[in-house]
Amino acid sequence: MKQGPDTSDARGRPPRMGLPNLGFGLGLRTVHYAHVFEHHPAVDWFEVISENFMVEGGRPIENLDKALSRYPIVQHGVSLSIGSTAPLDWDYLAKLKKLTRKTKTPWVSDHLCWTGVHGQNLHDLLPLPYTEETLKHVAARARIVQDFLETRLLLENASSYLTYTDSALTEWDFLNAIADEADIGLLFDVNNVYVSSQNHGFDPNEYIDAVPVHRVVQIHLAGHTRFDKYILDTHTGEVASPVWDLYRRTIERTGPVSTMVEWDDEIPPFDVVWDEVKKARALCEEIEQRRAKAEKTGANDAASRQVVTP
Repeated sequence: MKQGPDTSDARGRPPRMGLPNLGFGLGLRTVHYAHVFEHHPAVDWFEVISENFMVEGGRPIENLDKALSRYPIVQHGVSLSIGSTAPLDWDYLAKLKKLTRKTKTPWVSDHLCWTGVHGQNLHDLLPLPYTEETLKHVAARARIVQDFLETRLLLENASSYLTYTDSALTEWDFLNAIADEADIGLLFDVNNVYVSSQNHGFDPNEYIDAVPVHRVVQIHLAGHTRFDKYILDTHTGEVASPVWDLYRRTIERTGPVSTMVEWDDEIPPFDVVWDEVKKARALCEEIEQRRAKAEKTGANDAASRQVVTP
């Protein structure tokens, strides 16, 4: 399997699962092409939706080439349907693998869900029953996909709006078990944790505290829309205050992780989205400065307690 560069971060920590911390990025969207290609903003990296570029040529590839000439690109998919009982789509996977060779993406991500049956894509990220049977099924498919792509696979926790009566595991235990069983990474969507917690009535902090930090390779942040009886993951608007609180809790556990902001509906000018990314950067820098100060204080205290004997 292809691995990312074996580079430690600024404080000497090894890369997570052999993959680098890319810094702070955002989704590359068509409405921002003109700004990005003309002004070359100081974005560390861009995420692209894989399916938008799984074509032989034309304008999509021209624009992808422009982005690749200046920025690292990470692929994120929406059609893998890893939880489906239908056979894996090898034509899809072949196109996906070809794109990874072009972009040199350090990892490929998609959602822990199913998206259709009998060759019909329902264009939605549908939840799974959290059972041992489903766990084994998904983990086996994830191993096959990761081995075929020769690139680390990340699965993302999706937001959900219903549960199954035969679920025997919590969502976080299900997610963690699949990651361990398949030896894959996690794309941890903090907004989705909050959305699902509000829809289903669980403690999002318990979810955050249960995630295996060594498998969290990337983080998503986004806005959502609140309705009377539920919250919908719309990727619209600024990141909500309680989601920032959960992001802080996550980073305090994981340390620095490649983080991006999704804004996919009612998309504002580039600088508005970029301001959200800069909030994430500032929050992480604050946490790192506080951690470094605490480590320095602890080291000084330990040195002062040493007794020198003649």
